[in-house]
Amino acid sequence: MNQIEAVNNLKRRLPSVNAVLREMGDTIRLRGHAEVSKVVSITIDELRHQIGQGINPLISIDGIKAATIQYLDVKNQPSLKAVMNLTGTVIHTNLGRAILPQEALDAVLKVAGAPSNLEYDLVHGGRGERDSHIERLICELTGAEAATVVNNNAAAVLLTLNTLANHREVPVSRGELVEIGGSFRIPEVMQGSGCRLVEIGATNRTHLKDYAAAIGENTALLLKVHTSNYKVEGFTDSVSEHDLAELAQLHQLPLVADLGSGSLINFAALGLPHEPTAAESIANGVDIITFSGDKLLGGPQCGIIAGRKDLVEKMRNNPLKRALRLDKMTIAALAEVLTLYLDPSSLVKKLPTLRYLTRSLTDMQQQAERLVPLVQAAVPNRFHVGSKASYSQIGSGALPVDTLDSMVLYLAPLEPCDSAVRELSAALRALPHPIIGRIHKGELLLDLRCLDDEDRFLQQLQLLPRI
Repeated sequence: MNQIEAVNNLKRRLPSVNAVLREMGDTIRLRGHAEVSKVVSITIDELRHQIGQGINPLISIDGIKAATIQYLDVKNQPSLKAVMNLTGTVIHTNLGRAILPQEALDAVLKVAGAPSNLEYDLVHGGRGERDSHIERLICELTGAEAATVVNNNAAAVLLTLNTLANHREVPVSRGELVEIGGSFRIPEVMQGSGCRLVEIGATNRTHLKDYAAAIGENTALLLKVHTSNYKVEGFTDSVSEHDLAELAQLHQLPLVADLGSGSLINFAALGLPHEPTAAESIANGVDIITFSGDKLLGGPQCGIIAGRKDLVEKMRNNPLKRALRLDKMTIAALAEVLTLYLDPSSLVKKLPTLRYLTRSLTDMQQQAERLVPLVQAAVPNRFHVGSKASYSQIGSGALPVDTLDSMVLYLAPLEPCDSAVRELSAALRALPHPIIGRIHKGELLLDLRCLDDEDRFLQQLQLLPRI
């Protein structure tokens, strides 16, 4: 038999697509006939190509079934998945920021799986307002007269400026023209809102007289921006909210403060660095505050706007509000998180963000002692596993120069090798429930501050290939 005849004989042994599909009833019910048929055809075509290249592949319906199922499983894996954040950054922007408490998860499930009174007034039987589900809570916690919510804090600033300062001037200190992440900058947000930025002062020092000199007949409001993700130290000066409020009132202008991460409680009382609270800003005379829901607040992604009722009502009537509004699941989650703040005695226990931020060093040290031998047994034997003191960051622009004492597991190659550390880091990221650490000075560090599920962590390590 010559080579051409051998190739043709192998090709004739290939089963038809229909013959394979008849054996794949369960997969068809799960994935659909069209999808399974397409992949079976691709698999058979690949075998036919291999035969044409002189390769003698194993040919069987079972083999084609297995290859098809494997392909479909990989293809249909969700790209968005839960991971373990062992980076040392608690509120990690790239890892989804705040983790929702169980109360919020339960509330989302309830409204997602059934009709809800999102915009329906159950008392009067007519159209309702989305903000009604969270406005009372925000006002109670901040002291504001009214509140509304949009899909993030950049949107909150955009809506505020577009409503109150479109085609007009807004003075801002040069030291507060920050980039807020993802290359979005305050000047660009202001430009998008339709207002005109008037830069005042210097990067490190801005005085009240700078604001006063910038006020003219086309000035719409005064804006103070929390610098969030950086801090200028040394020869610096800035104007307080209280002094700006007096100046704004003198000229009958609104004062708007973008608080960035925002906070509803006194962090210092929890042993954490102080962060100005929303209530403090309202008490200082700020007319409108904006802040994030998924950072220090510990809730879902959203932007909260609170302050004077007349100004908030103008924002509600802005057509942009509809484009920026929240969906029912975010509102449900936010309402539950805000409700937790009404009981400060149980807040740290129930809210994951605060629980992580206040976790004791002793607790992490004890966890490290338990984990070191177990991790050592699970990772390749060319790595040494130990524990040592380190530090965590709050993250997402909150308190950028402040750190928290922490403990890390360090995984170091017995013979220094950067590529080995990178390979191990990649292998941890490739696990079904990826483990995300950080590489520092030739070691892979796994920060324990946010590790509250030891069992899942250890189960994942058992799946680690012995690279």
